[in-house]
Amino acid sequence: MPDPSDVSRETTANRGFTVRTAADLAAYGTGFEDDQTPLAKAAQHSILARQGARARPAVPRPGATRVFVVANQKGGVGKTTSTVNVAAALAQLGQRVLVIDLDPQGNASTALGIDHRRGTPSTYDALVDGVPLDEVIAPSEDLENLFVVPATIDLAGAEIELVSVVAREGRLKKAITGHPLVGSAEEAGEDRFDYVIVDCPPSLGLLTLNALVAGDEMLIPIQAEYYALEGLGQLLETVEMVKAHLNPGLDVSTILITMYDARTRLAAGVAEEVREHFGPQVLRTAIPRSVRVSEAPSYGQTVMTYDPGSPGALSYLEAAREIATKPRTTQGAPA
Repeated sequence: MPDPSDVSRETTANRGFTVRTAADLAAYGTGFEDDQTPLAKAAQHSILARQGARARPAVPRPGATRVFVVANQKGGVGKTTSTVNVAAALAQLGQRVLVIDLDPQGNASTALGIDHRRGTPSTYDALVDGVPLDEVIAPSEDLENLFVVPATIDLAGAEIELVSVVAREGRLKKAITGHPLVGSAEEAGEDRFDYVIVDCPPSLGLLTLNALVAGDEMLIPIQAEYYALEGLGQLLETVEMVKAHLNPGLDVSTILITMYDARTRLAAGVAEEVREHFGPQVLRTAIPRSVRVSEAPSYGQTVMTYDPGSPGALSYLEAAREIATKPRTTQGAPA
């Protein structure tokens, strides 16, 4: 029979047992499950994302503003996703970046957390009404080096309204080159934009034509699937026509393979075919399929701030680093 003195031994005073109050637990600060609520985790993650962005080593700034056009008339290839994430990654690498949303759907504006309701100063005002670009630029709240010209639904009617306008295909180029922070280091100073990235609609209409006339370089996202290659020939034909008649300086300098699934032979085959045909224009980094990349826009963020440690974010960061450091080889000479 057990000794009565052993019963409820843990409750005796000589065991030093005390009942801890909420105040006692709060004094310990961390280490308890209460500190890891979903809201606390989200706030901590947001702070770490911003601190991590500032801690990343910068890449050298270009001597003059590089104007990129991101276009592919086939939808669903990761065009807007690549635009916003490459732009955010470049901003995290110390570059000053301006994103121009030229798609009436305004998906790039959404992903970058910029208001694009009807009536918001937008690309429509710059193209149709000739409003100076610096009057329609909005700064990103997530990244200090990132700026956006949003697109509103009014842009859907811009093609019709511009039909009777003289030199209608050069309206965007005029707006970009007229901005005081676009140009060389000598002309625009230290506050210049290093990159202007134009997100085009999934078509080859007047809006995309404006972008091709305004751009120096072209970034084409290609999905690692067979259908993605079918419309590429038509896009390149349009580019050659623009080069011949409107913008001889336009180069297809960068091709980015997106939605790459290393588990499938098809993705590997498409990637190999693209690399064989385009050579050094194709970035070494391919963007994998990623749920986090798809989730980020629903929170008004890019994956670079939504989940900076995810495979998609790291891939876009490396792709941006490639863009910033590799020479333009399309014409056989570096920029």
